[in-house]
Amino acid sequence: MRILVVEDEENLAESLRQGLSADGHRVEVAHDGHRGLDLARTGGPYDVVVLDLMLPGLGGHEICTRMRAHGDPTPVLMLTARDGERDEAEGLDAGADDYLTKPFSFVVLGARLRALARRAASPEPTVLRVGDLVLDPQDRRCRRGTRDIELTARELGVLACLMERPGRAVAKQDILDEVWDAPHAIDPNIVEVYVSSLRKKIDAPFGRRSILTVHGTGYRMAPDGG
Repeated sequence: MRILVVEDEENLAESLRQGLSADGHRVEVAHDGHRGLDLARTGGPYDVVVLDLMLPGLGGHEICTRMRAHGDPTPVLMLTARDGERDEAEGLDAGADDYLTKPFSFVVLGARLRALARRAASPEPTVLRVGDLVLDPQDRRCRRGTRDIELTARELGVLACLMERPGRAVAKQDILDEVWDAPHAIDPNIVEVYVSSLRKKIDAPFGRRSILTVHGTGYRMAPDGG
């Protein structure tokens, strides 16, 4: 995922940047409200914005309100040191999608960010097309040009995850979260097995190279389908 973190506590912001980057995400950081709003408007698109409530310049509520006023649907997770129903309600009313009170568990933060990204990606398009590669997730059918390709259910899930984001890097953990039922109990390297199988089925017979490795992150579907 590409994530924007707007947090004025520099130590916390750097900790979030390092932790999320280690999980394979691309992270940009702003330390004040005006810079955060500017990045949200012009630096995207982002998959999720992590937004502190109390910021110099513009507060988190105001940033979120302005994002929504400009039609920006990017999921927003609000962070705050406050703890109370009124603060949570104000954040959600401003357009935030979720709310997390400091101090928080990094594991919980990561899970909530992935949940927000999944929610934003739904509903899935009926048919996914990248170049001449076509995938119908509902009918579980795949073809390259006019030639049908037989895929297992898990292969279909991994391919759909990549085809939904052509040209964008997708972390192994994000693929696990979307395709496997109990992702935290599974070694992320299992994704390599399914990507290898997909390459043998959708690329090799056609002389294509559509699933690209993004070292240190995961994989990316070539925007032209290879």
